[in-house]
Amino acid sequence: MSEHPSAGQPLSGVRVIEVSSFVAAPLAGMTLGQLGADVIRVDPLGGAADRHRWPLTEDGESIYWTGLNKGKRSVTADLRSPEGQRAVAGLITDDPAGGILLTNMSGRSWLDHDTLARTRPDLISLEIRGRADGSAAVDYTVNAATGFPLVTGPADHCGPVNHVLPAWDVLCGLYAALAITNALRHRESTGEGSRIVLPLEDVALATTGNLGFLAEAMLCGRQRPRLGNALYGQYGQTVTSRDDATFMLVTLTRRHFLDLTALTGRDQAVEALATALDADFTDEGTRYRYRDALAALFAPWFAEHTADEISNALSQTSILWERYRTFAELAADPRVTENPLFTALHQPGIGDYLAPSLPMSVDGFHPAPRPAPRLGEHTTDLLGADEP
Repeated sequence: MSEHPSAGQPLSGVRVIEVSSFVAAPLAGMTLGQLGADVIRVDPLGGAADRHRWPLTEDGESIYWTGLNKGKRSVTADLRSPEGQRAVAGLITDDPAGGILLTNMSGRSWLDHDTLARTRPDLISLEIRGRADGSAAVDYTVNAATGFPLVTGPADHCGPVNHVLPAWDVLCGLYAALAITNALRHRESTGEGSRIVLPLEDVALATTGNLGFLAEAMLCGRQRPRLGNALYGQYGQTVTSRDDATFMLVTLTRRHFLDLTALTGRDQAVEALATALDADFTDEGTRYRYRDALAALFAPWFAEHTADEISNALSQTSILWERYRTFAELAADPRVTENPLFTALHQPGIGDYLAPSLPMSVDGFHPAPRPAPRLGEHTTDLLGADEP
């Protein structure tokens, strides 16, 4: 570690013990590590429940596990035995640069904040729970109650549609990293520790409220409709090219919309539609309400042109757009292959690939990602015990 941390590595010299599994807590630990912290992940013997989570290589190695544990050190211990518990508790409390616990293992008395704080009064602990009452929940069960699956998917679909992105886990992990960073600032100023509890469900509830979904229901009594790929309150639609490529178009402003009508040559048709409907298409809400009629006017132009022709034409306008791509297409795209965010990484057991660092650069600097450890690789160094 650098003795004098740079602006991009503000947590250099800080040690975090992560006793975790799955997404939110490992993501928080990795983020803290990318900010310079020495993050030590602790697993039970043989690995936690996420050790072999998909996607896997052809040889059965978890691409997921290595992806979320880049740059950490790894310790394994018998977490059911008093000896193993004491060893991990000492790892948390004994190091002068430590005293920081990140975990999603609820209900373990030996990991309880008050228990550890008796040895380390300035302890910072962050416990990720499923729900505030301590009951279990994961991203996909939390999501079911948020309302989002009932407004996601085709407009004529009747059942729920889950998102593929584990959005609540990701947000929870970033909130956890922010909370620990804040607690460190507090400890530096006051010498006091912090006991932080972060329920995954509360992250989802807060986000749903912050985005106005709950207030809309409370104040207006409205049920948000299912819109397919349309954009609520604005004109945003999916269009398809002559060669079957699909694009997402978004017009947030009057200029965006005027550029779209000009590009497609539908100025007179849009004006006639506005007259017939007595509608003002300079208003974003009006564009949203008549989105299907407008889409019918614009779609033929896109159907008459190839994907390359559409991309070139859209690039000359203010319209917000992007072509839909597969993961494989994105992986080969210059926005990945020529992006300083990504660096060539050799991950033992996985292979060589481009791995991301922190998405923000500080003073033009993205810290290079480091490989994930082998499970238990640092057990001997840190606990004085042999690797399993």
